[in-house]
Amino acid sequence: MLELVSEHACHGGVQRFYKHDSQAIGLPMRFSVFLPPHADGARLPALFYLAGLTCTEETFMIKAGAQRVAAELGLVLVAPDTSPRGAGVPGESDAWDFGVGAGFYLDATQEPWAKHYRMESYIHELRELVTRELPVDTARVGIFGHSMGGHGALTLALRRPDLFKSVSAFAPIAAPIHCPWGRKAFTGYLGEDEFAWADHDATALMSKRCAPFPHGILIDQGLADKFLNEQLKPELFETACAAAGQPLTLRRHAGYDHGYYFITTFIEDHLRWHAPQL
Repeated sequence: MLELVSEHACHGGVQRFYKHDSQAIGLPMRFSVFLPPHADGARLPALFYLAGLTCTEETFMIKAGAQRVAAELGLVLVAPDTSPRGAGVPGESDAWDFGVGAGFYLDATQEPWAKHYRMESYIHELRELVTRELPVDTARVGIFGHSMGGHGALTLALRRPDLFKSVSAFAPIAAPIHCPWGRKAFTGYLGEDEFAWADHDATALMSKRCAPFPHGILIDQGLADKFLNEQLKPELFETACAAAGQPLTLRRHAGYDHGYYFITTFIEDHLRWHAPQL
């Protein structure tokens, strides 16, 4: 059951924030939805946006400036939180890149994280919830995200291309097995077996597949991003796509960093890229 926390008129539609009890997480979770203006009874295409480290369900809706174009295109925008809240795991708030605000969009298998840190299952649960309770067409859902959320968007789409018709990312953690953020998260959530990590690494997943998205994948990356060389590694994903025959548009932008000034600059491009596919 959805609990409406707040709603705000926005570009002819409505921006809402919801709370609900999640079966996947075992705790209350929050998410945000922008509903564009639409006729009664219409079923609309939707884009799920997965945010990055330290963010919440509010970050994208407040900072990205996506609602104007979404209203024009008739796209529903859905943004979940980035981790469980209130799980009570010892040390879960000790680091900004692991634990609270850093669920990495996977299901933890290691204790004490395995009980509540089940963000991959939660995204699928949320997809079913919004297509059931809101005017969303279950057959027309895309996914995109930023940084940790770009990792999540790519991996969830590659793991379940039957559920997501389109995928794009801003500055994704494209090869987490090969970067400190990813290795820290995977060790903590999944354990020491690096073979299991490959199921949650976009570059490794792409190496096992043959063009699961024939209409292409779009990635934007700022060249002034301080995390580019150590943490993001889009060139590894680019190489894997080329080997798999997966069409990829990887745009590199001089002067742009990792933050939302970068995202707000190119958000319209992403929405207009997804819309025809949905």
